[in-house]
Amino acid sequence: MLNITVLSVGTIKEKYLSDAIKEYVKRLGAYANVTELQIKDEYLPEHPSPAQITAAVEREGTRILDAIPRRAYVCALCIEGKSCSSEQFARRLDEIATSGYSDVVFIIGGSDGLSGAVKARADWRLSFSPMTFPHQLMRVILCEQLYRAMNILGGGKYHK
Repeated sequence: MLNITVLSVGTIKEKYLSDAIKEYVKRLGAYANVTELQIKDEYLPEHPSPAQITAAVEREGTRILDAIPRRAYVCALCIEGKSCSSEQFARRLDEIATSGYSDVVFIIGGSDGLSGAVKARADWRLSFSPMTFPHQLMRVILCEQLYRAMNILGGGKYHK
């Protein structure tokens, strides 16, 4: 069974978002072992300078890199990534699983994005849309798409 880690920066404060994530993680349990791992976000002043933002993203990046299992396949969610359909996403997960990886880590950065080092470590850079989403909501979207992909691969009826 595939081990999937959703590694994200910051915590979710809204109950409705955490409830949605819990529901999709529960559903995913039939297909994969799913772990949520949250990295502490860096404090920034109300009007940070570009240098302060860069330094904060770099510190978050160091904590992200330290949390990635050594032999994991890493997918960074970033605007520079390539987008794909739900069916292509499912096929890619299947290819990853059948190519010898048992651990897949999906990384969602904080509101200021991911460090260059994290993006460089990624085996796959994925963009869900050219639009920008709140990073807390992106966790829900990712979990839903993971469930959809697994359901597609399992021949289920969720994806129509």
